[in-house]
Amino acid sequence: MADSPLRPSSLINTVYGAFLRRLGGWISVADLLTLMAELDVDGPAARSAISRLKKKGVLEPERRGATGYRLSPGAHPVFDEGDRRIFGSLEPAKLSDGWAMAVFSVPESERSYRYQLRTRLTWLGFGNIAPGVWLAPARLLDDARDMLVRLGLSEYVHLFAADYAAFSDLPATVSSWWDFPAIEEQYAGFTDAYGPLAAALARRGGVEGAEAFRHYVPMLTQWRRLPYLDPGLPAELLPADWNAVAARQIFQQLNDVLAAPALRYVQELTGLPQESAR
Repeated sequence: MADSPLRPSSLINTVYGAFLRRLGGWISVADLLTLMAELDVDGPAARSAISRLKKKGVLEPERRGATGYRLSPGAHPVFDEGDRRIFGSLEPAKLSDGWAMAVFSVPESERSYRYQLRTRLTWLGFGNIAPGVWLAPARLLDDARDMLVRLGLSEYVHLFAADYAAFSDLPATVSSWWDFPAIEEQYAGFTDAYGPLAAALARRGGVEGAEAFRHYVPMLTQWRRLPYLDPGLPAELLPADWNAVAARQIFQQLNDVLAAPALRYVQELTGLPQESAR
């Protein structure tokens, strides 16, 4: 488990993202509470988290013989983007691919949008070059475009596909655009929490059933924050001892060992048919 408790709402998001989207997107409240109990989340805390996710528009109530919740249509693009970030960005970007640049200007009368833009671009992994100027590896361009349109912020932003031409020492400069120590601290926390588990499961040769589920959901919940903090900068621009490399290896190892048996466990518990694979 992670050193700090994971929020029940974050665990529920992981359950929907990792499993329920592949099983129709719906689950009964009774089965969801059973799954949350496996993660040491009691009924009142789970129900409170479900209520918050409903108010945020992530979940919608739907009765299918039993009371349950499904992902709202608006949540699907967010989860799809999460898949791309979590499972598709394990390798660093290539310097030759260039950059995505976002430039925005917001009138003072609408300064709340300025805060939203800063927050959302930071969450996507953009680094701040100068006031109103943000940069990320080029592979984040489509996600940035989709996010800005989805949130109604596109009218304030110009997006560019850019190349760096001159004049600074780029590795040294990049380290001032992203908070490398904070990113490395998060990777170190993940490695400390899950490195021993990866080693233990390698010795055992895997795990099945509820045990796989209990390991996988907290692990994935902690990991899925990291691809947003770290945009996957080209290796040439990173410190030689960049600790993301070891953390990614641990994540990949645990994902390979735990994802499939955890999904089988959820499917067997709920009786839901599997619709598609990632």
